[in-house]
Amino acid sequence: MTNKIYNMPDDKNPRVPMAEHPFRHMVEVQMRFNDTDMLGHVNNSVYLGYFDLGKTQYFTDVAKGVVDWGNINIVVVNLNVDFFAPTFINEQVAVLTQVVSIGQKSLTMEQRLVNVKTGQVKCMARTVMAGIDLHTGQSQPIDADWVDNMSAFEGRILTNQVAK
Repeated sequence: MTNKIYNMPDDKNPRVPMAEHPFRHMVEVQMRFNDTDMLGHVNNSVYLGYFDLGKTQYFTDVAKGVVDWGNINIVVVNLNVDFFAPTFINEQVAVLTQVVSIGQKSLTMEQRLVNVKTGQVKCMARTVMAGIDLHTGQSQPIDADWVDNMSAFEGRILTNQVAK
């Protein structure tokens, strides 16, 4: 993974919205036979695992490989997925991931599963993650270092807060 802009061919599907910002993170997905259902395409529930793979690698890359997963202090509080085209086991696909914005106590990510060769968007997810105190279970602000690291990685200011 490098912090570059991934320019995929334009998807011709008019239902697929244009991304607000360029994607700087991509993880290729190795599909398994058991990812498919009786219709021969990837089962809807499997896409969430692909998106988790993208989020995990994104955070690892933003943190330059140093993530204490036992003390990660953000959790998913909302997830919306739009499906545009079926994905078949013989396709080469990847997850594109970006942080769209960061508030005081939450961040919003956009992810897309795309065919690497054609650029066709198979589905996209918008995820809201909130900061949490692991001891009390109460919400807390997103760590300022994470905010700075994600802003630097994305090449833009993600919040209205002043970076330290």
